[in-house]
Amino acid sequence: MIGVSTYLEAEARWGVWELEAALLPAGYPRLVQRAGGLAAMLPPDDPDRAAETVARLDGLVIAGGPDVDPARYGARRSPRTGPAAPERDAWELALIGAALRARTPLLGICRGMQLLNVALGGTLVQHLDGHAEQVGVFGTHAVEAVPGSRYAGIVPEVCEVPAYHHQAVERLGEGLVVSAYAKDAVVEAVEMPSVAGRGWVLGVQWHPEMGDDMRVMRALVEAAAS
Repeated sequence: MIGVSTYLEAEARWGVWELEAALLPAGYPRLVQRAGGLAAMLPPDDPDRAAETVARLDGLVIAGGPDVDPARYGARRSPRTGPAAPERDAWELALIGAALRARTPLLGICRGMQLLNVALGGTLVQHLDGHAEQVGVFGTHAVEAVPGSRYAGIVPEVCEVPAYHHQAVERLGEGLVVSAYAKDAVVEAVEMPSVAGRGWVLGVQWHPEMGDDMRVMRALVEAAAS
């Protein structure tokens, strides 16, 4: 059972309805399913319920989405940083903390990787050019693994990945190491090394749910099943 965090939108439209909705792009649950897992959507909830929620899961995905509130990492808001999503920030930070304490396998995707870094005391670059080429359209770029990393064990070759982001890791959070870079030296993946007392933890800056490569999600599902 792989839990995936979701958006909470004030207005969403489907059929004849226009209502507040907890939603998730279909690529996320489909990728979990194709990788052999059961997908469970986790809408924002009371952060005090995070540990109870994680206890029912075998693995956790923190999905992509809006920019993390810069106040979460002690920075002033840049004019190019998007609106905050305080309920989602609080819920997902609590989920990450609970997963780390329980050693539940954890995958952060795009915003999820950034929030993992922030949860561990890291900071973010609030804007960079070239990684979101057109508004609302996923681009692609090459990612190269750091030899010897967990990610390199999953995807050893230079790989073209679907990407859409304008922020990135700046200072690494405590316990994290870089496991992949883009050609322009932007951090593209982070992880916790496999040492005693730590579980399976990986963050990727790109969007595997928008591509056909299932290796990263399959690795999470395999870790969750072990």
